[in-house]
Amino acid sequence: MDKAKDDSRPRRSHLLRDAIETIVITLVLFLLLHLAIQNYHVDGSSMQPGLTTDENVIVNKTAYLFQQPARGDVIVFHFPCNPQVDYIKRVIGLPGDTIRTDHEHVWVNGVQLSESYISAPSNPDSKTWTVPANQYYVLGDNRPVSDDSRWWSCTSFVPKDDIVGKAAVVFWPLSNWEVIDTHASTFSQVKP
Repeated sequence: MDKAKDDSRPRRSHLLRDAIETIVITLVLFLLLHLAIQNYHVDGSSMQPGLTTDENVIVNKTAYLFQQPARGDVIVFHFPCNPQVDYIKRVIGLPGDTIRTDHEHVWVNGVQLSESYISAPSNPDSKTWTVPANQYYVLGDNRPVSDDSRWWSCTSFVPKDDIVGKAAVVFWPLSNWEVIDTHASTFSQVKP
């Protein structure tokens, strides 16, 4: 009888240790995932036709740890004029780039972009910007209604430190699931 009691004690401690290890591993994995990815809810039409309101996007928060954003990347960032609000836009200009617009076109470093991904060509006026170091020029794909680098009163650029991450995948609603296209071919002719 005493022998049976002795055998049950190691089993219980083994079970307790396994349960604690499972909980700790689960918490560590959860924290790592939380640090690496984030959900972003698209609210508004500024990225149509590619992204529509009420879609949910996975944002890769580690995408720019070892590389810089590229032209065409869709990024989520803290709005420079109100850091409490996050925006989603497409990177058009990198640090050092010269961006020029007229009423219908965008040029980057003298190369006119052929933007098949936008809803309609529309710019408020002809203007030229030079992107400062560690900052980015961003535009929405729905140019007639997008609140982006062309319009902001506080600055025309997104500081690198304000970038949350790269929008990678639309995951909700499931019927809209897709990898977000960076349209790399649109920017392939642009030289630094």
